[in-house]
Amino acid sequence: MTSGVVPDLASGVPIDLVPEGGMIQGKVGDENVVLARRGSEFFAIGATCTHYGGPLAKGLIVDDTIRCPLHHACFSLRSGEALRRPAFDPIPRWRVERVGESVFVRERLTAPIRRPASVSMRGQKPPDSVVIVGGGGAGLAAADTLRREGYDGPVTLISADDDPPYDRPNLSKDYLAGTARDDWMPLRQPSYYTDQRIDLILKSSVISLDVQQKQIWTTDGTSYAFDRLLLATGAHPVRLSIPGASDSQLSYLRSYADCRALVGRAASAKQVVILGGSFIGLEVAASLRKRGLAVHVVALEKEPLERVMGHEIGQFIRGLHEAHGVIFHLQDTISRLEGRKVILRSGTSLDADLLVLGVGVQPACSLAEQGGLNVDRGVVVDEYLETSAPGIFAAGDVARWPEPLSGERVRIEHWVFAERQGQVAGRNLLGARERCDVVPFFWTRQYGVSVKYVGHAQAWDETVVDGNFGAKNCAVTFKRAGRTLAVATISRDLQSLQAEAAMEAGLGADQHAD
Repeated sequence: MTSGVVPDLASGVPIDLVPEGGMIQGKVGDENVVLARRGSEFFAIGATCTHYGGPLAKGLIVDDTIRCPLHHACFSLRSGEALRRPAFDPIPRWRVERVGESVFVRERLTAPIRRPASVSMRGQKPPDSVVIVGGGGAGLAAADTLRREGYDGPVTLISADDDPPYDRPNLSKDYLAGTARDDWMPLRQPSYYTDQRIDLILKSSVISLDVQQKQIWTTDGTSYAFDRLLLATGAHPVRLSIPGASDSQLSYLRSYADCRALVGRAASAKQVVILGGSFIGLEVAASLRKRGLAVHVVALEKEPLERVMGHEIGQFIRGLHEAHGVIFHLQDTISRLEGRKVILRSGTSLDADLLVLGVGVQPACSLAEQGGLNVDRGVVVDEYLETSAPGIFAAGDVARWPEPLSGERVRIEHWVFAERQGQVAGRNLLGARERCDVVPFFWTRQYGVSVKYVGHAQAWDETVVDGNFGAKNCAVTFKRAGRTLAVATISRDLQSLQAEAAMEAGLGADQHAD
């Protein structure tokens, strides 16, 4: 076939054109379609991820799934179903027919219909009702999973937020930069909650939990009974008291409302000081530079992100920001404010129309503590995400979970991971007893450069760098005692997917050995 010609899959292509375990992209009428092969089986699916339109042909086939290179969403090749977040919606499928040594893509198939379940998983009676506290990624993913698994009972999703569940990672990225519209932000449309019979309650904080009576109470005195409960309360920004600063002078970024307020303040600002060299702080820096503000970043570390991603990547990220005009004040912090002047510990004085604090978060554990659950720097859960109280689960930023790669109990503050934990929790609320063996994944995108990270390395004794930071094309592997704990990649999306799959395979081998 001539190079550059898009294959007409409806007219048929030679079998040998599609490599084993690989795929090609072509056309069926006016639609872009990916034709994938596993052994003697062929699958035809939509070419773009339903999350943010990632090109699936540049992704990875693992068993009978295909994974998106952008944010690692995972779809079934057989049904098109979105198996793992961040995607919710399925991809379309087409019937495939083999004739001799050619493969033809025929008519588009209808989506399979999931029938309601009369019993829960493992033959147990379904819960009488499920209450989910927290309207972030974990909470919504759990509610959605309950319905996808056929649960037909009452589902109540209670959120302290002003807004229905939204795409939180976008707050510090495109939305703050001004390149994302408001209609990008909701994870689901309002009709979804009605259609799925999910009782979404906003602007409501749950303050009391009675484990024995299986009831919770909100600040307005309303009580909700539950048979099973999921705590997906997330985390709160660490708030600092800075001498000379009023609360109105300090901006934080956690919620959609926070971001709208920050956008409003940035409209009349010329110079911003950001305290914290974390992902949030640096993404805010990049977004506000795109809005034309002068940006200073103050951080205690020697290099930004050094604690999480090591010296090499930290140095690269700093250079990327400096090339776009950001000024760093490292190994320093804010001492006090004098009007609109920010005085650093080093004595440096900076003018600031806007001061943004991004110095980390704390898990929202107060409800769990009040209810007598086991809490230790997060709500302690087992490998099934169940807390110390049977029938009560926790997922997302608030959960402290036994991470199987390192063998350590950790709390992960990543959006996709929270969503995937929510999916596992949703099935376990129905009695599945599914181990949460999800490999953590997150990404950051700054000035058009994406850094992706799979695994989790709290500490490492070796880093292996492959590639060239100057070319913005490399991978860094973090190891301890010779074992790979995490891999960070720049402009190597396929390698990131491959690293994730290898870690999953390793976990499967470990569990089989047990």
